[in-house]
Amino acid sequence: MLVVLLVIAVVVALLVAVHWYVWRRLVRDTTAGPGALRRAGTAAVVLLPVLSVGALASGRAGAPFWLQQGLAWPGFLWLATLLYLTLALVVGEAARPLLRRALSRRADARSASGARAAAAGSVTVAVKEGGPQDAEVLEGTGSVAVSVAVATDGGSGAGAAPGQVRATAPADVDADTGTRAVSDATAVSGDPADVRPEATAATASTAGVVPTGGVSRRLFVARVVGGAAGVVAAGTVGYGAYGVLRGPKVKRVTVPLAKLARGMHGYRIAVVSDIHLGPILGRAHAQRIVDTINATQPDLVAIVGDLVDGSVADLGRSAEPLAQLRARDGSYFVTGNHEYFSGADAWVDHVRELGLTPLRNDRVEIAGFDLAGVDDVAGESEGQGPDFARALGDRDRGRAAVLLAHQPVVIHDAVRHGVDLQLSGHTHGGQLWPGNYLAELANPTVAGLEKYGDTQLYVSRGVGAWGPPVRVGAPSDITVVELASRHA
Repeated sequence: MLVVLLVIAVVVALLVAVHWYVWRRLVRDTTAGPGALRRAGTAAVVLLPVLSVGALASGRAGAPFWLQQGLAWPGFLWLATLLYLTLALVVGEAARPLLRRALSRRADARSASGARAAAAGSVTVAVKEGGPQDAEVLEGTGSVAVSVAVATDGGSGAGAAPGQVRATAPADVDADTGTRAVSDATAVSGDPADVRPEATAATASTAGVVPTGGVSRRLFVARVVGGAAGVVAAGTVGYGAYGVLRGPKVKRVTVPLAKLARGMHGYRIAVVSDIHLGPILGRAHAQRIVDTINATQPDLVAIVGDLVDGSVADLGRSAEPLAQLRARDGSYFVTGNHEYFSGADAWVDHVRELGLTPLRNDRVEIAGFDLAGVDDVAGESEGQGPDFARALGDRDRGRAAVLLAHQPVVIHDAVRHGVDLQLSGHTHGGQLWPGNYLAELANPTVAGLEKYGDTQLYVSRGVGAWGPPVRVGAPSDITVVELASRHA
């Protein structure tokens, strides 16, 4: 219990730190000061994680399904957006000094250009009324950039009215913003110029110009980096959500089995995992999957766990399209870990009513090979974990064996029991890059086909998504596994 509490405390602290960083870079640094925009940004950074926690907790807490649906869309999408927003802002840290340096070079170039124009005569600069906003001290330079109206006096300096500043050295004019960089500016007779105290010194050397009128260089850089990070995050999440909602693509893999009879060469198994029907992915999602599977005309359909995220009462209707699955040798189902969060026994009964055959530590003989299935390891807490001896112990090892098991981690048990091919899911291929690197720490294979001893393991990326309905770097797929006989 102490370990669980410690993990929760670490996760909460991490979330608080990440949200503070996002608020600092995206809200505080991009606003000139307290105001409506900063208040709105602060409110969003506080509200969105609350919705995310609500989305994560509502299902486990048994909240009404309509509430789960209302929290799921904004809450889960924010989690995905937060990931890529944070990554983009971190990358932007390297871009900040580069952008500031580029602006400094640009300002230096303008100052040099003004120096070359000095022979044309001096410039009298009339400072607009309004106070300090008309003069901007450039960071780190002690320089002054003044947004002013300009009048030339042909180099004599005559005609400077009270309240003006006369520039006895060149002034560089930005044609886009109307900003002037002024050096050696001195006040003339009359009322003092309305500038900041720093601007009324006898000389005020300038090395650059504020990028836009009235906006400091720091604020300009923060807005550029923050805006770019927001665009990258929104684009990434939007494209990843589109990939999930449009439905999976079909992937085809050929797997040779030494013990497979010649007559079974070319036998096709449609493997589908991690459908994750729930508050976001519902009946339309199930229908797209069924239509895609049927279009491949498989000999057998294998659903290898994590069908749902919710109860039969809430999601039974969403699963009804599964009754339309068509395969010569039928459709089979094994439990995943999420079934044990949602009432595994009730779902096993429901899929049986829809025409699927559950394999709960059991096997059937298909012409040419044995098909076995084991319960997910999450069922051990309920006394329903995988039982390989029951599913495979007394079979004829001269026949090829194909095992359906949700999690790849049971591959070593499959090897010990002489399984020729294990079909699994669970990993989602990482779902959200760089999550694939974390998935590699917990699974022997994250996606694709690999060999362990005499046993081959194929792991599907799945067709749905847990949490955010978003996939980045791990496209969803339905895999048609074509068995090949070495005797053919």
